[in-house]
Amino acid sequence: MTKLKLGNIRNDKPVKLNVELPAHVHRDLTAYAEILGAENGETLEPAKLVAPMLERFMKTDRGFSKLRKDHRSSSPRSAQER
Repeated sequence: MTKLKLGNIRNDKPVKLNVELPAHVHRDLTAYAEILGAENGETLEPAKLVAPMLERFMKTDRGFSKLRKDHRSSSPRSAQER
């Protein structure tokens, strides 16, 4: 069996964000939700996958991680405010 990059979807307090997706991306997102849901024995709404996918993408983007770390270390805020 092929391992998907996303695991179980956690239920976290949401922040509303409206986005428009190209039709082909929506089709793929819908297919991904169907496959992941079938593997976990549940029904998943495609919109529930967006946040975990973005989170995983950002966590694995080394360039983003480095720039974010550099930005935080050069910020004038104190450690207590972070």
